[in-house]
Amino acid sequence: MKLGIIHYNFPDHSLSEFLRAIKDLGYDYSEIMCRDVWPDETTGNPEAEAEKLKKEMDEVGVQCSALSLQNDFVVLDEDVVNTQIKRAERVCGLARILGTNVLRTEGGRPKDEVPQEKWVDAMAGCLKRMADFIEKEDYYLAVDNHGKVTNDGELQLRLFDMVGSKRVGANLDTMNYRATGQYDLETVYKFWKMVAPCTFHTHFKDGVLENGKYRGTELGSGELDLSIAVNALKEAGYEGVWVVEYEKKDGDRVEGAKKSIEHLKSLLQQAGVE
Repeated sequence: MKLGIIHYNFPDHSLSEFLRAIKDLGYDYSEIMCRDVWPDETTGNPEAEAEKLKKEMDEVGVQCSALSLQNDFVVLDEDVVNTQIKRAERVCGLARILGTNVLRTEGGRPKDEVPQEKWVDAMAGCLKRMADFIEKEDYYLAVDNHGKVTNDGELQLRLFDMVGSKRVGANLDTMNYRATGQYDLETVYKFWKMVAPCTFHTHFKDGVLENGKYRGTELGSGELDLSIAVNALKEAGYEGVWVVEYEKKDGDRVEGAKKSIEHLKSLLQQAGVE
């Protein structure tokens, strides 16, 4: 089993401490954030920082499952598009240094200058501009169902169809469809099954809605039947990393990560994932 976890919700741990802690729990992968190696995009040497982090990860025995692109493709102005594409290509190079060819990609942020009816066109335009590059350089863009822009399984599939590249697919986040409160569980499970065949990366997270607000929990302690996602991905032939995104805000984060990996392992074993 390829098991990973994203680290941003571990405020009491430096990245170095986090890597060692998760390795002790049985995680062999972690999603790395672009800001981990490029915190100030106006200065610095992110390539050198990526090489330094890769060396440390090798020493610990943790691999990079994906690098988060932290992009904004809800843009139409040509100069802004060019800036986003140039930045994205450089971040892809950082992913290569870190040992992965998967970029966990944002759709982008809503903004006044891009009306909602143009969101998909804007994202598709940027992704199409990247298609030749990612094909030539062997990268995959996993668009997250995140925030207000891409948190819709049907919209994601429409976007992928517009781009027309087999290297542009999904990061399947199990809780995001539910966390906004706009979809019932039946629709959430439908989206999982729809998106599974074009999934390159995952975020397994759990939680509950309380008075319309999302509260993160350990895997198996929330309202989601995560076995549905596991089975859908297995049936679709998913071969990527099974990544925990632990978002509970209180309590011992390491203990929560431990409970989460134990639950995910159990689900994968039941589904026959090796």
